[in-house]
Order: sequence, then structure tokens, then C-alpha cells
Amino acid sequence: MSKSSVAKPKVIWLNTLVFAITFLVAAVGVPWYGLTQGFSAGLWFALIGTIAFAGISITAGYHRLWSHRAYDAHWSLRVLFALGGALAVQNSALHWSSDHREHHKHVDDNDNDPYSAKRGFWYSHIGWMLREYQASRYHDYNNVKDLQNDRVVMWQHRHYLTLTLLTTIGWPVAVGLMLGDVWGAIILVGFARLVINHHTTFFINSLAHIWGKQTYTDRNTARDNGVLALLTFGEGYHNFHHIFSADYRNGIRWWQFDPTKWLIRSCSWLGLTRNLKRTNGYQIEKAKLEMQFKKAKATAAIGCETTLQKLHDEYDALILRLREYYQARKQLLDSKTKALADHVPTMDDMHAKVAELRSAFEEHKRNFKQMLRTPQLVQS
Repeated sequence: MSKSSVAKPKVIWLNTLVFAITFLVAAVGVPWYGLTQGFSAGLWFALIGTIAFAGISITAGYHRLWSHRAYDAHWSLRVLFALGGALAVQNSALHWSSDHREHHKHVDDNDNDPYSAKRGFWYSHIGWMLREYQASRYHDYNNVKDLQNDRVVMWQHRHYLTLTLLTTIGWPVAVGLMLGDVWGAIILVGFARLVINHHTTFFINSLAHIWGKQTYTDRNTARDNGVLALLTFGEGYHNFHHIFSADYRNGIRWWQFDPTKWLIRSCSWLGLTRNLKRTNGYQIEKAKLEMQFKKAKATAAIGCETTLQKLHDEYDALILRLREYYQARKQLLDSKTKALADHVPTMDDMHAKVAELRSAFEEHKRNFKQMLRTPQLVQS
């Protein structure tokens, strides 16, 4: 009998009450207080700033730094992320990372993925935290042994409750005292902010596995969604993340909204982050082309074996051209590095070769996409 078929585990009343009370206070208290007393501009700015600090601590700290080790960070930055993570009230970095690594290891497995999207929106969004579904996993945190060597992570884990109370209660009260409206700050910067941080983060576990495009892989339910990226500091490009999880970026294009990536990169210029991991461009482009080819074959009724073989041959030729381009590009980059010590007389020739191969690849890719859309290749 599978785990998913047994009786439901016991309710976690602390989590249930926290989620219910904070939501009710935010849903009722914010409009009531806003209509009767009003919120100052200072409180609205404090709300936005607190949302950003707590949210970026989850995305840049809990997620990309500690769960995936996509980069290394200075101790001072890690302390800020630990404090912001406590403010976000999503458990300690050690616990959060343990859950998230299991999610990636067993994605969409209803018995082992802590928040499997295949168990439905409610379960993956919040339901998995309301009952003791996998309590046995939290005895030794065996899958995050590396994080147990991080003194900041363990300091936050040991003092998580204290840090959470100090940040989630102390900060709104301090804002209220500074702005002369303690109750307004508690309602807006305390309760409403917490609900917003919670559910925007939870959207990545739920909506990002339901709504969007499968740009790079369909081996799991993760989707790329620019709207969710706007709400989650760049985490919405979730299909990319699930196939290239070690990359410090989620939005890899210049026009994709990923402030977490921008923060990590900016901090590297200040010496606060280092060893930023990036997926090889060849692997990214290859995965994207594979999905385009797979979708085209699935949606088009190819009329004959010859046509299908021609498509496969064109696809193989395109991948070969892609490999040639990235090999030449790597040679150019290696030569540029060597040129810092030695003068390389053929650098201009290598630049020309890379540009030529890139142009040829882009033209081949355009022709291949056009071929996939050509009606003559599909027989009714």
C-alpha cells in the first residue's frame, strides 16, 4: 500500500493556526483599519521594503545559496539572509533546504516529494504544511549535512523561534513607534506582509507547477511563468530551474525579471559572493531545441516515414552546428585568457570564426523552426 493511500496524518495545529489567524487579520484588519484610521505613506514604504527583504532572503538565501549551493556568500550576507528568513516565517534554513532538496530529488512523486503538485493545488500550496506527512525525515537532516557545517545556518536553526519573534513582532512594533502608528504597523507590516510573503513563495510550489510553459523539459510539472517571476523576485522561471537547479540564475535572458540574480551578481562585484555557477550555454540551447522538436512531433500528424526521418536528420544537423559554435566560442574565450600573458596573433580570425558559426547556427535554427511549421510536411 502506498503512503498516499493511508489515513491522513495528524494536524499540525501551530501551522494551521498561524496561517488561519494571519490571513483573517490581514483580510479583515487591513480594509477596516484603512477605512477607519488610514495608513501613512511611511507604512506603505515599510511594507514594500519588508516584503522585499524577507522575500529576497528566501530566494537568494534559503533557495539558491543554501538549498542548491549555486554560489558562495560572505558570512555577513549569510547573517542577513538568516535574519530575513526568520522574518519570512518559513522555518529555519536547514529545515527549508531539507524539504526543497527532497522536492527536487523526488519531484512529482506523491509519496516522497514533500509538496508534489500532482496531489493538487491545495496540497502543494499549503496543505502539505498542515499535517505531519513526512515527520520521520526531520530526525537527523541527513540530506543537508553540508549545511550543518555552516555556523550561520546552525545558529539560526538553534535560535529560530527567538529570531522569528524578534523580527516578526519586534520589527513592526519598531516601525510603528518610529512612525507614530503602532497598530497600523502591526496590521500592515506585521500581518499583511507575512501573508503576502507566505503565499507568493507558496505559488512557486503550486502555480509554478500548473501555469506556464515547459520551455526546457517536460519530465516534470515545473513551468516558466513571467507573471510569477514578478511576484517572487525571479523564481517564476521554474521549468529552467528544475532542469538546471545548480545555476544561480532563474531568468537567464537579459529581459527576464530576476532581481535575485541581479543581487547575487552585484554582490560579487563587492566581494560578498563568489563561485557563481552558470549552466553551459550549449546545454541550455540543446534542451530548448529538444523540447521544440518534441512538441512539434507531438502536435503534427507526420504523414510519412520519409518526412519524419528528414526532420530527425535536420534536428541532428542543427545540434551538430550548435556544438561546433560552442566549441569555437570556448576556444575563443580560452585564447582571450591566454592572451593576457601571451600575444595571440590569430585572435581576429577566431572572432570571425565564432561570429560565422553563430550566424550559421541562428540561420539553421530559423530554417528548422520554419520546417516544423510548414504545412506541406504534414499530411492530413
